[in-house]
Amino acid sequence: MTDVVIIGAGFSGLASAIRLLAAGYRVTIVEALDRPGGRAGQLQLGPYRFDIGPTLITLPSLLNELCHLAGTELHEEIELIPLQPYYRILFSDGRQFDYWGDRSRDEEEIVRFDHTAVAGFRQFMTVTQQIYTRAFGDLARQPFDRAAQFLRILPELLRLRAHESVYRFIGRFFREPHLRMVFSFHPLFIGGNPLRASAIYSIIPYIERLEGVWFARGGMWSVVKLLEQLVQRLGGHLLYGQTVSRLLTDHNGTVRGVVLETGRTIMANAVIASSDVATTLTELLPPSVSLPSYLRRVVEYGRYSISCYLLYIGTNRQYSHLAHHTIIMPLDYLQQLRELSHGVETLSELSFYLHAPAHTDHTFAPPGHESLYILVPVPHLGFGRALWQSEHCAAFRARVLTTLEHVHGLTGLQQAITVWDEWTPLHFEHVYRSRHGAAFSFEPTLLQSAYFRPHNRSGIPGLYFVGAGTHPGAGLPGVLLSAFVTTQLFSADHPLPHSRVVFPVVASQQRKGDRHDS
Repeated sequence: MTDVVIIGAGFSGLASAIRLLAAGYRVTIVEALDRPGGRAGQLQLGPYRFDIGPTLITLPSLLNELCHLAGTELHEEIELIPLQPYYRILFSDGRQFDYWGDRSRDEEEIVRFDHTAVAGFRQFMTVTQQIYTRAFGDLARQPFDRAAQFLRILPELLRLRAHESVYRFIGRFFREPHLRMVFSFHPLFIGGNPLRASAIYSIIPYIERLEGVWFARGGMWSVVKLLEQLVQRLGGHLLYGQTVSRLLTDHNGTVRGVVLETGRTIMANAVIASSDVATTLTELLPPSVSLPSYLRRVVEYGRYSISCYLLYIGTNRQYSHLAHHTIIMPLDYLQQLRELSHGVETLSELSFYLHAPAHTDHTFAPPGHESLYILVPVPHLGFGRALWQSEHCAAFRARVLTTLEHVHGLTGLQQAITVWDEWTPLHFEHVYRSRHGAAFSFEPTLLQSAYFRPHNRSGIPGLYFVGAGTHPGAGLPGVLLSAFVTTQLFSADHPLPHSRVVFPVVASQQRKGDRHDS
């Protein structure tokens, strides 16, 4: 018997395992795929390599924390390359904004669009630093599984204007339309819509400045392999190609392990699920287990994030006007955001995120070639599936390539392609078992954050959540911090002898019937 079974070997599952193993727990990770990483995998097409999910690192100190628990240092294990600029933003009217993360250089860029906007930019960075310090620096490591915890901080969140959308909040500092796009698009990185995401998520530019934006040599796959190695060094047990068919419960309804599709049973004191929260609750729990009312509401009525269309192409030429990270904005930004949220079958415009790692790491493609990852934000499958039927998908792919070639300067793109592959929202649904094919679980709005997001301590005895679907949310920093919160809660509920615990824990939640202080 193991102390804990972790479902999923993505970043949050691996990070949780490292923290618990370092504290002395016996840990088994069960992963349905034949590899670690979850959404952070690697694709090899002939001589071309691609990251298939996340592509950039912010707050590398969070990875270094995990290395410390295993007795090593991040810089001793992998090479992190600072990116300059952090990313390039191309507008559909032909203009360009390079975002450097350096105040003087960014102010030079800002002045090209609005010479009066520098004061607003400086004020924006000051205010977002304040939001970061309180809403992220202090609170992202705290669990929010009791209403009283959230109510205590609610006045402060309102003072920080967390009830406003990112786009409205940005409008307080920038009037020029291009600059509003530059400083408001970041929630899209974690599945949020800037028209609805809480102003709390406006801190992403500040987070990027705090420790920089980095690329790991070898891609995110090298980070995944590092975390896998740390789990193995600490004595963790990893099972790949093993799908969980259901959660195992005892006569009291407490989750006590998992049953695999092979029929094998793995018993444990508890289960930490980094699998999709909605799928875990609707497909893995026995019918005899009643969901807490808050979880029923979240699953039935929650808003799910946008999804992604991903096209991976190897080309026999390079495109010098692309940076390592390039973002291409539509002409009508606000209309695009509305369409993503309302699920129209045909987007009137396309926006793009392009990852061109061969500009930084020449092992990703042959000399003079491009290993190009193209991401197009699209509505999730809850709004319809017709677009992703084979004949329509081919038309969408042609539209993507034609738009990039004839509108955004990737000359001769279609003739330059030597290899290609694609992922649609159907892949997120079938491969990652993500409800509605949502790429980032629940949408990050104020009423789906902190206390209103599925709790790390689920409310079902013996079941914990970790990853994008729980607090504090999606994105690499978010899921790594969720591992911190979840493992603290687990260790508080399932303490080992003090001599074996090597990291501080939070107080256990009082059980039903205990006295609660008000």
